[in-house]
Amino acid sequence: QGQLVESGGGLVQPGGSLRLTCAASGFTFDSFVMSWYCQAPGKERELVAWITVTGGVKRYADSVKGRFTISRDNAKNTVYLQMNNLRPEDTAVYYCHAEGYGTTGREEYWGQGTQVTVSL
Repeated sequence: QGQLVESGGGLVQPGGSLRLTCAASGFTFDSFVMSWYCQAPGKERELVAWITVTGGVKRYADSVKGRFTISRDNAKNTVYLQMNNLRPEDTAVYYCHAEGYGTTGREEYWGQGTQVTVSL
C-alpha cells in the first residue's frame, strides 16, 4: 500500500519562502504523476502544481505561477514544492498526491497534509 508523508510546512511572514517535501513509499514512484493540492478553511481542495513521471512537464495554478516550483527526485522517491514570495492567501493545508498504474490497476494516494500559514 502506498504512503505519502509531507513535511516542511509552518508559519512564515509575507514575502517569505518554504520548501515542502513529500516522501513516497510502497509504490513505483517513477511511474506516478505527482501533484500538490491545497485546501484553505471553508474552501474546496484545489490543484496547485503537478509534474510528470520524468519531471519533463510541469503545470501550475495561475495563482502560483512564477512563485512556486514543483520538482521531483525519482532516486529518492521524493517530490518538492518550493514556495517563494508567499502571500497571506497561500495559507492552507498542502497535500501531496500520487496517481498512476500499479500492480492493482489505477492507484492514487494522498498524504496527511502539512499546514502553511502566511502571516505577520
